[in-house]
Amino acid sequence: MNAREPLVPAAMATSRSARLRQMLTSNELEFLMEAHNGLSARIAREAGFKAIWGSGLSISAQFGVRDNNEASWTQVVDNLEFMADASDLPILLDGDTGYGNFNNVRRLVRKLEQRGIAGVCIEDKQFPKTNSFIKGEAQPLADIDEFCGKIKAGKDSQTDEHFSIVARVEALIAGWGMDEALKRAEAYRLAGADAILIHSKLSRPDEILTFAREWAGRGPLVIVPTKYYSTPTDVFRKAGISTVIWANHQIRAAVSAMQAVTRTIYETQTLVDVEDRIATVNEIFRLQDADEYSEAEDRYLSATSRGAGSAIVLAASRGSGLDAYTQDKPKVMLPVAGKPLLRWLVDAFKKQSVNDITVVGGYKAEAIDTAGIKLVRNERFAQTNELASLACAVGALDNDTVISYGDLVFRSYILRDLVESEADVSVVVDSSPESENSSTRDFAWCSAADERDLFGNKVFLERVASDPAANGAAPHGRWIGLVNVRGAGRAKLAKKLAQLQTRADFDTLDMPALLNALIADGEKIEVQYVHGHWRGVNDLEDFRRAGDFAQGVYTHAQTPLGAEGQA
Repeated sequence: MNAREPLVPAAMATSRSARLRQMLTSNELEFLMEAHNGLSARIAREAGFKAIWGSGLSISAQFGVRDNNEASWTQVVDNLEFMADASDLPILLDGDTGYGNFNNVRRLVRKLEQRGIAGVCIEDKQFPKTNSFIKGEAQPLADIDEFCGKIKAGKDSQTDEHFSIVARVEALIAGWGMDEALKRAEAYRLAGADAILIHSKLSRPDEILTFAREWAGRGPLVIVPTKYYSTPTDVFRKAGISTVIWANHQIRAAVSAMQAVTRTIYETQTLVDVEDRIATVNEIFRLQDADEYSEAEDRYLSATSRGAGSAIVLAASRGSGLDAYTQDKPKVMLPVAGKPLLRWLVDAFKKQSVNDITVVGGYKAEAIDTAGIKLVRNERFAQTNELASLACAVGALDNDTVISYGDLVFRSYILRDLVESEADVSVVVDSSPESENSSTRDFAWCSAADERDLFGNKVFLERVASDPAANGAAPHGRWIGLVNVRGAGRAKLAKKLAQLQTRADFDTLDMPALLNALIADGEKIEVQYVHGHWRGVNDLEDFRRAGDFAQGVYTHAQTPLGAEGQA
């Protein structure tokens, strides 16, 4: 039988160990991706990898210890159990030297099989080992006969016929030369190793290719091209390599990302500058397989216990001063930093689990992207104002609802804090001085100014007007176009809207008119102050600034994020 022919028929390859064995003996070049915990194992699976390398370096690093057997084999095996539970992929453990002599290898194999691990790779160095890239030439190698005894002990101990033991040859790393590497590999193959891993620390693949040529397909050959990473993968295929291990790249990527984010948080003393460029908490929940829990909630909790949320987006206008850009689309579909204004809003709502989104269209409503939304139309958009559009969507007020202008881009915390407010009616007011949002004319007067160092004191809206002198005193900020209604507040808003519809001038009324009418009736509208961190698009200059703002918030910029909103 050819050494590269599959030993396990595809129909039988159902267990993890059988799948790994099939990969090792496949005629195709196969790939293993490093993982070091349950989360990284699931990420490797989602990326499409068929098997996992349980890296000794990475597992040690995530424990915060050195890669020289400072983490005990029982700690490593316990960690592997989480990785196996999180992914149905075969796992090949980087088992160092086998954690001791032949007896330690026997016990290790039995414990790995109990936890569903598909195989183990052991290297021919002495216990305790040190990582091969740390003065590898000074590290002593094990006696060949002693290491062959470990391989035999492991193979004799396995109860799963497909469990694989890969023998890792360190002779090239230690500077013992090609002849010694080939001699050891052949001895390990005859001792029962299911594959040979040949390791090199050179930046070129010359040693590996020479070994593969001399090896001549006597058995599956595994490589770890960490140092010679620039070599085209087809070179490995042509050389008859069986399996490539990407050995430590998830842990290295995680470390660089954690360093950058942690440094930013330390230097800025706020989360505002990082929240929108890291994975959402919901993404972590998804990777933790929270869907099963959500399904259980649907079975065992009532709808009122689960809660619900909706949004209404007022997007009927063409946009004054934007005619050159809105000939074939409404303002809400203008591209900002690569995607339409509406998509920024929809994504922001969905990030807060507000999934029932109704958009009121008017001008060029047929051009509105309806993915993830319900579209209703204000057919009289040219003759009416905002309240007429809101009236078209009043049926969406069945749940707690955020009402939003359609031309907003904002940091995610603004919407998060708004939907978490327990007030019947609440609004967002920007207390920053005139700067980037000077075109927004909805000036707000409140029961108190924004004392940014005081928390817990409730502030209420007193009036909204387009004239900054309308209230006889300087306004406290600008209403940005977001209002949240919940509980009794929904009924009160719907009732007041119905009353205003009886007025002769209803078609001219805007959202501030509705807020002022509620205040006149004694409704307490709670204010959530912000200090920048949003943009409205009311003219060409706003359009440009919104693009710059969105790029700064939602990309991995090298410059500090958020500087534009701190003035």
